[in-house]
Amino acid sequence: MPFDPNPSEEIQVIPLSQLVSFGAWQTELAHDRGEHLLIWVTRGQGRMLMDGNQRGFSTHSALFFPARSLWSVEFGRQCLGQALRIPVTAPVATPDKPLHLKISDAREQARLNALLEAMVQEQTGHPALWRRALQSYSELISIQLRRLPPSGPLPPERPSAARRLSQSYCQRVSDYYDARSTMADHAAALNVTPTHLTRVCKSETGKTAAALLTERQLYAARCLLAFSDMTMRDIADQIGFGSPAYFTRFITQHTGQTPSTLRKTSRRRQ
Repeated sequence: MPFDPNPSEEIQVIPLSQLVSFGAWQTELAHDRGEHLLIWVTRGQGRMLMDGNQRGFSTHSALFFPARSLWSVEFGRQCLGQALRIPVTAPVATPDKPLHLKISDAREQARLNALLEAMVQEQTGHPALWRRALQSYSELISIQLRRLPPSGPLPPERPSAARRLSQSYCQRVSDYYDARSTMADHAAALNVTPTHLTRVCKSETGKTAAALLTERQLYAARCLLAFSDMTMRDIADQIGFGSPAYFTRFITQHTGQTPSTLRKTSRRRQ
């Protein structure tokens, strides 16, 4: 089961800066979460991995990622906005698929801003029935998202074979990112060659199949280092590395720092 940093059973609205409070890796590494997440960008632009495809986004974009879907977001320097975190246990009928909405209508922008601001007031002041109010506001936001048309040209009724393969692989990375399973193992499970899978993933996501798997493993490792007190040996075992030494080499190769150094740096940010 993926480790979720700062797990919460509460619906919560936070500024975008809190999504990366421990570093840009918290959103830039391909990963999935155990909560539904809406990112509302009110200024700036960037790019993201969503539903097995890389794409850009700009100001007034709403990005919705259902729980357990693989995603990543690179925010530009000028990005501002908010994020709405909805636990899977919350009685809110969220969209069941990732959504990218460019909200150009000023009335719809104002409506979403007002709903999020009302939620901030509820979670800050804790008036009577504030949790019920957060659920109701979340439901209204979910309805608004499902009413708005998707950004750009309408997607084809049936995605291309390449897109379907990329989506399937991304879902496998979410479900089986354990280091005991290699990219070649995933390719075999999908009945394609590693070369073909790599070519398709690179075309669809901008990253190779191996890179996506590595990023998911690295995200899990960095979360456990930052947010848990597990020993290096236990972390290595949980993510599927054969030994603490192998785990240390993996972390050092991809971050330039040892696991111990990363943990100390995270503790100073708390």
